[in-house]
Amino acid sequence: MRGTIRLTPPEMLARLVPHILAMESAARGRRLAIGLAGGPGTGKSTLAAELVTLLDAVRPGSAALVPMDGFHMQHAKIEAMGLADFKGAPHTFEGAAFAGFLHHLKRATGPVSGPGYSRRIEDVVENAFTVAADVRVLVVEGNYLLLPEGPWAGVRALLDYAAFIHVPRALVEARLLRRHGEEGLFTQERNRAHIARNDLPNYDLVETSRDRADVVFELEVPA
Repeated sequence: MRGTIRLTPPEMLARLVPHILAMESAARGRRLAIGLAGGPGTGKSTLAAELVTLLDAVRPGSAALVPMDGFHMQHAKIEAMGLADFKGAPHTFEGAAFAGFLHHLKRATGPVSGPGYSRRIEDVVENAFTVAADVRVLVVEGNYLLLPEGPWAGVRALLDYAAFIHVPRALVEARLLRRHGEEGLFTQERNRAHIARNDLPNYDLVETSRDRADVVFELEVPA
């Protein structure tokens, strides 16, 4: 399954599930990493979680979610570096640590715990998830999985299959405004400024990496 395909989110998942199951069968016990990449606000976190649920419905316990967001730098570190206004940009992540963690996960024979990210506190939460020893498919999701620069450059080689999720920029902007306002941590003016200064440039950067995916899904989604 290659090229650019225009589908609804449920149709995308319906395409991916049998493809991944076939890959798993052919892997003969080797652990696979399936990447879902895309800019902020494209819905990839929700889709990745749904993909894990669907894979587990067919083969219980076979899939696990591995979010890149847990490798944000700690907020205190970002503030100390004077980068709070650019939180979420590639250089505010522990990219090398993420690549190393994924490399370890692919070869691990026992349970491995990893960090997550809480939007409620806008910070990293240690040991937010655990990948069990018998998991065969890692569903890895994040903005920067396909970037060819810096510490991110090594991630693509660790992905056995990579899908890129595209959603129109205007819709992404509206989604991000809702997302930033959900927890009520900041004013709407601050959120609009942050999105314009940081999130949308990150979206534009991530879009330049779409050609490194095995397949691009241009999603048909409601406003």
